[in-house]
Amino acid sequence: MQEDLVELLDRLKVAQRELIVAAARAKMLPSDGVLRKIADLEQAIVATETLVEEERAA
Repeated sequence: MQEDLVELLDRLKVAQRELIVAAARAKMLPSDGVLRKIADLEQAIVATETLVEEERAA
């Protein structure tokens, strides 16, 4: 299970990074949708990191 969570965490971080880099390259303020997606991914990253830590502690 922990391995699956770590793989998910990696995918989430890559997706978020790609959105942030694309927004930076656009040289303009990202749309509300992009900002919302970045924030949603951040929440998913934090939740997944918490589960990874719980699995390690168990």
